[in-house]
Amino acid sequence: YLNLKLKPNNMSLRKVQQVIKPRPHHYVGDGFRVHNFIPAVSYLSMQRMSPFLLLDYGAEFYFPPAEKPRGVGVHPHRGFETVTIAYKGKIAHYDSTGAGGIIEEGDVQWMTAASGILHKEYHENNWAKQGGNMQMVQLWVNLPAKDKMSEPKYQAITNSMMAKHSLPENAGFIEVISGSYKNAKGPAFTFTPVNLMNAKLNKGGKSDFSFPADYNSGLLVIEGEIKINDSEVAPVNNFVLFENTGEDFTLEALENSIVLIMSGEPINEPIASQGPFVMNTRDELMQAFNDFYNGKFGFLED
Repeated sequence: YLNLKLKPNNMSLRKVQQVIKPRPHHYVGDGFRVHNFIPAVSYLSMQRMSPFLLLDYGAEFYFPPAEKPRGVGVHPHRGFETVTIAYKGKIAHYDSTGAGGIIEEGDVQWMTAASGILHKEYHENNWAKQGGNMQMVQLWVNLPAKDKMSEPKYQAITNSMMAKHSLPENAGFIEVISGSYKNAKGPAFTFTPVNLMNAKLNKGGKSDFSFPADYNSGLLVIEGEIKINDSEVAPVNNFVLFENTGEDFTLEALENSIVLIMSGEPINEPIASQGPFVMNTRDELMQAFNDFYNGKFGFLED
């Protein structure tokens, strides 16, 4: 006969490891006032959160009108991807491949630096002259060793391109940037499995999520306040780190909320990081600096 063992109801529950308050802010250039979560928080190291190498969060902040747009000037990257999500404000981007454009509110820029790129980011000119509230996220997403020296590429993902899954009972909807949520698949191309999505929940709205247990997972409360798994409460601007046990978790909006959810398959390779470069070995880092100083990343006027 079959000896069946019933699975406990909470066997697949992904538990919260920590609810993390934002650290003191710093500026990137003069245009991006950010709180760093990854890797500044000791238990949010690059390896612990792989493939997510960096998370800079620009909490909502008012910039007064300026004739000269604020931002960050020309700088290089190699070995990873930058993902910029604009929640409020407008950001202008230009890079040495000739790509560029305006990241409007709700849009995402997914830039694959790979073998090397120069880029700059500023407040969009007309927006800067009027001033306003800026709120944004920038993630660095690692590339596996076999893809670190691939050709750079650029994905401009407008909000209208994102897949959206409506939740029952007027709970809100899930906006998928990459990966998938139920039957909704995000438009972003990724080199390894990366799930990135916004849960836009009405007060009292609930949603459930499921990712493989070994995927490193977290969420950032962009607006409102949420309850996770009917127990842990996370207020606005806090980051939630999940344990790597179980697969499923639930969110409930205690007020109208926006939550950035991130979950990715770890890249179990050595990380050698310094400044704007993330490679696998120290020698590769030194080569990146040499290539940059020798003009091999192209040209971009500041």
